[in-house]
Amino acid sequence: MENNQYIVSARKYRPSTFNAVIGQKSLTMTLRNAISTNRLAHAYLFCGSRGVGKTSCARIFAKTINCTNPTADGNPCNECDSCRAFNEGRSLNIVELDAASNNGVDDIRNLVDQVLIPPTTGRYRVFIIDEVHMLSSNAFNAFLKTLEEPPSYAIFILATTEKHKIIPTILSRCQIYDFARITPDDIASHLADVAQKEGIEADRSALGVIASKADGAMRDALSIFDQVAASTRGHITYKAAIESLNVLDGSYFKRLCDSFSSADTGAALLIFKEIRDKGFDTHFFINGLASWLRDMMAARDPRTLELVEAPEDEKKLMAEAAAKFPPDFFYKAMSLCNDADLHYREATNKSFLAELLLIKLCQLLSPSPAFSEKEEGHLNSLAPISKISASSTSTQQPAQQPKTPSAAIQSTPTASTSVDRIKPIQTVSTPRATATKQPQPTVQIKSIGNTCGSGLSLRNINDPDRPNGNISTGSTHTLSKPRNDNNFSNEHMLEVWQSYMDARPTEKRLVNTMRASMPKMEDDRKTLTIVVENELQRVLMEEEKPILLPYLHKQLKNDFITLNVTVNSGEGSPRTWTDREVYQHLLEHNPQMADFVKEMDLRLS
Repeated sequence: MENNQYIVSARKYRPSTFNAVIGQKSLTMTLRNAISTNRLAHAYLFCGSRGVGKTSCARIFAKTINCTNPTADGNPCNECDSCRAFNEGRSLNIVELDAASNNGVDDIRNLVDQVLIPPTTGRYRVFIIDEVHMLSSNAFNAFLKTLEEPPSYAIFILATTEKHKIIPTILSRCQIYDFARITPDDIASHLADVAQKEGIEADRSALGVIASKADGAMRDALSIFDQVAASTRGHITYKAAIESLNVLDGSYFKRLCDSFSSADTGAALLIFKEIRDKGFDTHFFINGLASWLRDMMAARDPRTLELVEAPEDEKKLMAEAAAKFPPDFFYKAMSLCNDADLHYREATNKSFLAELLLIKLCQLLSPSPAFSEKEEGHLNSLAPISKISASSTSTQQPAQQPKTPSAAIQSTPTASTSVDRIKPIQTVSTPRATATKQPQPTVQIKSIGNTCGSGLSLRNINDPDRPNGNISTGSTHTLSKPRNDNNFSNEHMLEVWQSYMDARPTEKRLVNTMRASMPKMEDDRKTLTIVVENELQRVLMEEEKPILLPYLHKQLKNDFITLNVTVNSGEGSPRTWTDREVYQHLLEHNPQMADFVKEMDLRLS
């Protein structure tokens, strides 16, 4: 009875000669040259990611060195008794050991005992140890001597996906071969050959999707190919491939890039909704968008086009689309995607995080006038800046001028204290009276350094939450914000000091310095003095003062507080008790605590 048992493609099309190995041309050429010149080492280490041909090359190498009639190009003949015995799985000259399940000392000792047995036919006995990094330390040590000085007929081939886990003494005894990941073009070409042999109709674009999904592993590509062929009944189309594999189609990213170039925020949000409705994970979408932008940046420059792992026709289309964007767009866009990826775990609303990312990307090419260069990559303000007239004579003022400033500058507070985010600045006049009207005096705002369209200098505007926030004008009046001068107690001050430390649990150096240097209030009750132990601590506190002082001003409601930092010049530094010292102190005053600790089985951490 004919055996029609189905064999998966990964096994059926496993290479049996060096010529059939895909994507490792230079490496297989080196092995063939070593065989043809009879320059064989006693130990080899094949390294590389999964599915790139490490074990297959090890088996071909073992078969070839025992072949009685090798070809001129260094391949096995597959016809002699040795080759047939190997192909049928009955060769005694080739021993394979799976180190993942046989990783103990006893397993290695059994292997060493087999090494002592010479080959019955052929010249060499080849021992292939797969996943060798799984061996225990004792097993590695038991294997060292045999690996360094094996019998003349013994050759070891070690294969691993994690070379960094192998001890250096093993590495130094082997010739190391690093297998490269297989390119998508090579995988797609091989899948096309397999499809032709199997009588399967497959679009080239669909094979490209499978090749990208395989991530450089031929075994994975063949397994995915079988899966898609089964779901499509032998007619593999692009649409069927992306639906079967749940792949986020590149057409979505192309449409998103069009919305970025036209600053069409609504279109971008609708595309994201469409992606979510198809069941794709938000984090997967963010990473996919980041990878697409990275590939477009690489495709924009012919020198870096080879960094894009995609079929050639897709590379050309990507290069044409990328030429529409300036280089700075990709740098900022990738930075925004990276920030979204980093904050994804801590975000409460994941979809909102992705939508905010798309909004920012849509504004990169068309920033609003309020957008500051220092805020590149952040959400632009949607409100234009109100222009301030340099002179105005049309507005009438009362005859009697009040003692308060003739004009005041009012700024709308924002979530950030950055001066680059100051909202539109408006002039506020005093209430009108029925008395005789006089022309309003001209308000001249001095411009120093960079100006913001209307001549207003951003460098002269202090944080509205800080003292002395004023703007110099050309009038005789000085516009200033009232300063708080609230009286506070020493206890309140220490509580605020402690709250500042509590808000920074990760800044260990700063917190330890502040805890060891509690502030002392001077006689004027506005000057705080702290004594640190060395210059490093002084520099640390001086660097922290621009943040610490405004916090003290706000919490204590006193804008006249100053902070002096001095270095201890002679007095002994206070020492913080350890947990064990605290425990001993408590025992001295309360011996019953020892019974309590013993009864509750407590331990000092």
